[in-house]
Amino acid sequence: MKTKPLYTFLLFFGILLPKLLHAQEIKTDSIQNPMDQLGDVTDAFQENFFEALKQKAIENYELALTALNKAEKAAKSNENKAVVYFEMGKNFAYLKQYALAEESFNKVLKSEGDRPDVLEQFYDLYYQQKEYEKSIPLVKKLIPFDEDYKEDLTNLYVLTKQYDKALAELDELDGLWGESDIRNALRAQIYRATGNTEGAIENLEQKIDDNPKNEKEHLNLIFLYSEQGNKEKAFEAAKNLLKNNPKSQLVHLALYKFYLDEGNAPEAIKSMRIVFASEEVDKETKYKVLADFIQYVNENPQYETDLTGIVNEFSVENGRVYEKLGDYYAAKDRKEDALNAYEKGIAKDPDNYNLLKNTLLFQIEFKKYEAAAKLSFEGLEIFPAQALLYLLNGVANNGLQNSELAIESLETGLDFILDDPKMEKDFYTQLSLAYTVKGDVKKAKMYADKAAATKMPN
Repeated sequence: MKTKPLYTFLLFFGILLPKLLHAQEIKTDSIQNPMDQLGDVTDAFQENFFEALKQKAIENYELALTALNKAEKAAKSNENKAVVYFEMGKNFAYLKQYALAEESFNKVLKSEGDRPDVLEQFYDLYYQQKEYEKSIPLVKKLIPFDEDYKEDLTNLYVLTKQYDKALAELDELDGLWGESDIRNALRAQIYRATGNTEGAIENLEQKIDDNPKNEKEHLNLIFLYSEQGNKEKAFEAAKNLLKNNPKSQLVHLALYKFYLDEGNAPEAIKSMRIVFASEEVDKETKYKVLADFIQYVNENPQYETDLTGIVNEFSVENGRVYEKLGDYYAAKDRKEDALNAYEKGIAKDPDNYNLLKNTLLFQIEFKKYEAAAKLSFEGLEIFPAQALLYLLNGVANNGLQNSELAIESLETGLDFILDDPKMEKDFYTQLSLAYTVKGDVKKAKMYADKAAATKMPN
């Protein structure tokens, strides 16, 4: 199926949104090169017509219309006038003078017949005004020139709530071009909008009967049942997919959840391992699956060993899984386990600021100052404007009695504090400590006084 330059459709109605460009240049040669094939023209016509094109190009639409009025008077033939009216319509459309634009385009159609370039501009004009009903006859006239407009027609039927006609068009398009994920999603949206979820289910079940190995239709059916809240039917549909397509990996995105809900952790873990190993499942989805299992383990701690094993299997390339495991341990106040998980995670994912922060906070709490000083220094190379990292680097260096390094980091970091009195007070306190170690009593007192004078929010 070829792609139209003017009427390409994207998501709207939850699924598709027409991408209509305002009054584009028209495609046919005679309009793209307006002076070609016009026959004999006067100098006045030519001069004013090209002046109009020039003014339109720099968005002086009123001046363009003035020049076009002069060109109209100088035009010798109906064909010349049609070209002028066409340009007038486009300029009126730019000025949002829609009635005048419509009048101009109608003059062209009356003179030249159903030209596709004019019909396209007319369609754009109506669409800008959300005149969807008026757009439908135009699109029907455009279809013989370009079958891609059948998709436009389908969307217009949806916008005008003519759902039966939209469904008929979707079936016809599937027959012409084969199935499309976007059209399937639109069909499901129509069923939901009309409250006819049973129709959607029947449609999917028929497709599955026709092709039992069609993974996509099985997955759509699982989704529909789940959306209805019919977990039993959704679970049954998932098992049916696995029966018909034992190698399906995506089905386990549904199965693990159903197994967890029924307390069948061993089967859930099997499904999750397939999900984590699958190249068909994106990482964000895998993190959500892991988060679900962590929540389950939080309530069923006997599976914590399985959780740790899954994390080790899944964490080959990315540290976010260790971050989630660390969060799990931190919530249980198992700080040493949390730190161990965070450190494994930050080694794989140094660009993860939240993971970096949590690792440093626990390292300092456990007085692992050398590791914290090194990690915070490396972190500042990635996040040079994060005040907290300067503070933690200062704290770590103070812990190591490296007062010069602490002072350098803390005084630099002061410039990055944004309306945070508590952090500002911590900086002054650490600076006072660093200058005390250095033996500069005067500056130590100055920063101690600043810390004392810092007003904390209520």
